[in-house]
Amino acid sequence: MAAGSGLLLRALGLAVLLLPVVPRGPPGAAERRCFCQVTGHLDDCTCDVETIDAFNNYKLFPRLNELLESDYFRYYKVNLKKPCPFWNDNSHCGIRDCAIKPCPSDEVPDGIRSGSYKYSEEANNLAEECEEAKRLGAVDGSLSKETQQAVLQWTRHDDSSDSFCEADDIYSPDAEYVDLLLNPERYTGYKGPDAWKIWNSIYEENCFKPQNVKRPLTSGRGDDGGHTFYKWLKGVCVEKRAFYKLISGLHASINIHLSARYLLQDTWSEKKWGPNVTEFQQRFDEVITRGEGPRRLKNLYFLYLIELRALSKVLPFFERPGFQLYTGNKSHDAEMKNLLLEILHLAKSFPLHFDENSFFAGNKKEAVKLKEEFRLHFKNISKIMDCVGCFKCRLWGKLQTQGLGTALKILFSENLIEKIPESGPSYGFQLTRQEIVALFNAFGRISTSVRELENFKNILRNMR
Repeated sequence: MAAGSGLLLRALGLAVLLLPVVPRGPPGAAERRCFCQVTGHLDDCTCDVETIDAFNNYKLFPRLNELLESDYFRYYKVNLKKPCPFWNDNSHCGIRDCAIKPCPSDEVPDGIRSGSYKYSEEANNLAEECEEAKRLGAVDGSLSKETQQAVLQWTRHDDSSDSFCEADDIYSPDAEYVDLLLNPERYTGYKGPDAWKIWNSIYEENCFKPQNVKRPLTSGRGDDGGHTFYKWLKGVCVEKRAFYKLISGLHASINIHLSARYLLQDTWSEKKWGPNVTEFQQRFDEVITRGEGPRRLKNLYFLYLIELRALSKVLPFFERPGFQLYTGNKSHDAEMKNLLLEILHLAKSFPLHFDENSFFAGNKKEAVKLKEEFRLHFKNISKIMDCVGCFKCRLWGKLQTQGLGTALKILFSENLIEKIPESGPSYGFQLTRQEIVALFNAFGRISTSVRELENFKNILRNMR
């Protein structure tokens, strides 16, 4: 027994030695190492970090949090059993915190269960007629002219090429409702080669990067501190640079959540979750990450601006009287729609929005080709989410990629959104309930990340 204990202690000692050493210094030094460069203006934007912090933390975040706790936004239908389309290793995380607790169907509000395919009560009723028409095999003359149009329009929309994501078939027997509030995004213990493989596939195969250009901190030869990589990134077009920054920002946001909701104590009587400062420093400290940490945090702010811009653009779609956040509880639904519109008007009032007109603004033929590449690369990333071995990580990965994909769809559908009629169906531009839930929850994750940074700043400020 004593010999075994000695071996264990030596193994633990070796593990500690292999961990990155967190530098010590005077009070405030730890904060400066993570945040001193995360200030001022952001590249490719007219906005600055401080404006975003004040706007998010004191105005938008509290309202958005309230909205996301409502029934319409807390239930998300997802298929977590889809096989990985890229490699055969379908091993799953056996840690209990990786597991998901799906909702029994009787816990999901009737209005959501009966009409999750479409986005409002009006459309739910219309969709039932449309589905019946599809079963009959044709658009026949017994349907009203408006319904005939809707059948064709919904078919076009569901098969359309405007999607940036590989959406789940929510009618699949494997698709289940998940209560997002009962399955929060937090540290699960999923890490190592399997997790690395997912992010490596995303960065190496889907971010427009040549194979001979090594990413910073990549193991093996050729790591020159990121000099070659950032020289390449600076030289590419703004669209490809933005694509990388969006993915890096999403990665940073996920890492912030894992650090902010870390399993600090696990006993038979309770589990305690809270901020793990060491984990945060290992991911974002300038010294430990050789300068990468602050860049990652700046990319988070860039992602925030992109998704905020999408919310400001999509306001006309939600303002229509026919649109409802339909759950079956009429008074609560009306209250939540008012809160949603308040959030969208607040988003529109933001003074320093990202200007997406700089995207795809060159030669028309080249712009169309580049936009399609952009869309297909992002769609591929959404497929990679089905390769994540941790089910809770897979849930939040799928939701956040669908949310960002919906934001991109909005930004690149401006002409269609401008033509939305004030009343009646919007045939040109559509959002399904899945897209709506993903859009707002994904932005909720980014908004929470920005808010959590304030907490980490305060903790680090008092550390040596």
